[in-house]
Amino acid sequence: MAQASVPSQSPLRTALAGLIGNVLEWFDFAVYGYFASNIGHQFFPQSTPAVQQLLTFGTFALGFLARPVGSLVLGRVGDRIGRRALLTLSIGLMGGATLVLGLLPTFDQIGLAAPALLLLMRLVQGFSLGGEFTGSMVYTTEGSSPLMRGLVSSSTAAGTTMGFILGSGTAWLVNASFTPDEVNAFGWRIPFVGSVVFLVAGYLLRRGIIETAEGLKAAAIRPKLLPSLIADWKPIVQTFGIVAMTNAAYYMTFTFAVERRKALAGATGSEFLLANTLSLFVVLFSKPLGGWLSDKVGRRKLMMALTVVVMAAIYSSLNVMLYGAPASFILGQMVLAVPLGMALGLQGAMLVEIFPLRSRVTSMSVAYSVTLALAGGTAPLVSSWLIDTLGHPLAPAYYIMAYGLLGLAIMWPMKETNTRRLDE
Repeated sequence: MAQASVPSQSPLRTALAGLIGNVLEWFDFAVYGYFASNIGHQFFPQSTPAVQQLLTFGTFALGFLARPVGSLVLGRVGDRIGRRALLTLSIGLMGGATLVLGLLPTFDQIGLAAPALLLLMRLVQGFSLGGEFTGSMVYTTEGSSPLMRGLVSSSTAAGTTMGFILGSGTAWLVNASFTPDEVNAFGWRIPFVGSVVFLVAGYLLRRGIIETAEGLKAAAIRPKLLPSLIADWKPIVQTFGIVAMTNAAYYMTFTFAVERRKALAGATGSEFLLANTLSLFVVLFSKPLGGWLSDKVGRRKLMMALTVVVMAAIYSSLNVMLYGAPASFILGQMVLAVPLGMALGLQGAMLVEIFPLRSRVTSMSVAYSVTLALAGGTAPLVSSWLIDTLGHPLAPAYYIMAYGLLGLAIMWPMKETNTRRLDE
């Protein structure tokens, strides 16, 4: 009966609803990473350049540490009120925090209150992202045909890359248009303030979407939180195995390596931002390819194969990105762009399929947020720390390989997920 009460909605509208919020959310996260040095100058001016970078990346990582809290609160909204309510609330929180971040006074103007407010805005962004990304994964997967779940849900992952492309392209444009002093003074603020355009577009698109049949059914179940999380321990562990290596490698490649190479190059490093933007287009087109192919051959099988490919390529690619000629920087990124893009494209449907309906958004959001807090957003910070502490310039590659081995061990005994019903 529940399914009969739900009107139809085109796959395109479903895909766009998942895509738009992630464009905003990940544009903001990307811009912060690309302007890490400039933000460090403004909010941590009394530190050395190396400490500034660590503090700024540390604040970047703290945004991810707020994700588990957001996943609990907003996940309950998605399970008890509806997926649509969650998606509307999360995009408003992120848009508001980003606008405020772009208008914050600096350390020289208000002292220690400046980095404190910066941290607060990052925490709000992370909180909203704890529900947005996984909530949109659930919405797009539940709202699509079983034969094309991977392809339709890849729109969520595509939105993240579009956000990164726009963030990288905007960072390149700002660095190319202004002097280094002007970028430090005001240029870094332009993308944060300008992102209000995505907030308005997202609200207008999402206000008319329908609730999924599974969302209506879940809202009627209303299970208790802690027993549900305990009962879902197995898919929570499996989420770590599926997601950890891919996201750690992604942030190392498209945030850490760019910022590190900019610092080594001196001046603006705009050529590396431009190369990064071009590489992200490869990631963007690889995501629907991964989702589509996983519909055909199986998500577990394809995910394990892509994990092996990334592990095999990570060492040489990192070496080229950090220490090769500037012209070869893009080669190192593109070698990783295809397998990482395909893996990220298929993961949305795969994760939704392993969680039961009763608390799907909450449990999946917690699992995903904890994984990214440990292995995703911390990757730039850990990579900087490994190089500076161990003195080994390619130590982050071994860090990625370790996550890959763990992922393969977790996925090996899993069964294929493509044919699982989502209303149970």
